[in-house]
Amino acid sequence: MARHVRLWVAGRVKNPDAPTVAHELYVAILSSGAPAVEMTLSTAGPRIRITALGPAPLEVVYSHGPGWQIITGLAHTSGLTTDECGLWAQLGTSR
Repeated sequence: MARHVRLWVAGRVKNPDAPTVAHELYVAILSSGAPAVEMTLSTAGPRIRITALGPAPLEVVYSHGPGWQIITGLAHTSGLTTDECGLWAQLGTSR
């Protein structure tokens, strides 16, 4: 399924880092034990925001694990959703 997430994002935005970031967000939520992950992709001008949501608040390990280093290395900004059930990352249209 993570492959489908990468392909889904790659087919919708031109940023070469977006599929990798989406993959890491998806894997972080899935590895938290979530039975399902809701992915959203929002664009506004040069900005791309990718969000992965699960059904329950995340433990710290899922928002600061090894994949988080990849996300923060590629995204301009990133964080935990306000309900603490998901992660998001924002990228520009070019890096």
